[in-house]
Amino acid sequence: MKTTPLILALLVGLSPLGLPTIASAQSQARYYEHATGQWLTGDRARIRQERADRKTQMMRKPDARFARQAVAISTKEKPGTIVIDTDRKFLYFVEGNGRATRYGVGVGKEGFSWGGTMSVGRKAEWPGWTPPAAMRAREKAKGRILPAYMPGGPENPLGARALYLYRGGGDSMFRIHGTNQPWTIGLNMSSGCIRMMNEDVAHLYERAGRGTKVVVIGPGQPNRLVQETGTVRQAGKKGLLSTVFGG
Repeated sequence: MKTTPLILALLVGLSPLGLPTIASAQSQARYYEHATGQWLTGDRARIRQERADRKTQMMRKPDARFARQAVAISTKEKPGTIVIDTDRKFLYFVEGNGRATRYGVGVGKEGFSWGGTMSVGRKAEWPGWTPPAAMRAREKAKGRILPAYMPGGPENPLGARALYLYRGGGDSMFRIHGTNQPWTIGLNMSSGCIRMMNEDVAHLYERAGRGTKVVVIGPGQPNRLVQETGTVRQAGKKGLLSTVFGG
């Protein structure tokens, strides 16, 4: 069939009408949003950039002073006790013979800090997360919808391990847990829980059993329980969790 100038003009005029639809479809991607537990459709380039930004953040490391290390200490606390200095952002696991392992931690932001004595009521590996109703309401007011429950895994904000803190036989709702945001170690960022790097919380998890005494020294309170007298050595080499999660 011979293409007349009129037909050619019509084809040229119609082609731009179809191209945006095709291009638009190609630019869309379906993805799972862990924060809401839903499958969503969004711009492919934006999703790719957000994932790249997340990966860059995951590679960020806290200040070197928060690296795990063995320290010489003076304390009256029994071996096996955990002492957390929220001002200095250090968690001490007392070992006896004048030694402790010191870990860097992230603590509660303004309005969510606290102090007191508790104990480890239970432990979990790759724990699931059930945000408290008050937290869900608070975040919803900010436009962020939290899931009612999120299963354990690398995307979970509780990280690789969790030690659940109990007071008087009941769950205090505070935890010592890992994090998928290692750059927050050394900062006041949480809603009251104590954050550790995933490889560090896994290291502590193997040493602190149920019933372990946990003393949290609140902000502005002097640390009279554990006084450092020197550095002993680096407490262990980085393992698999360190390789996977960084820090």
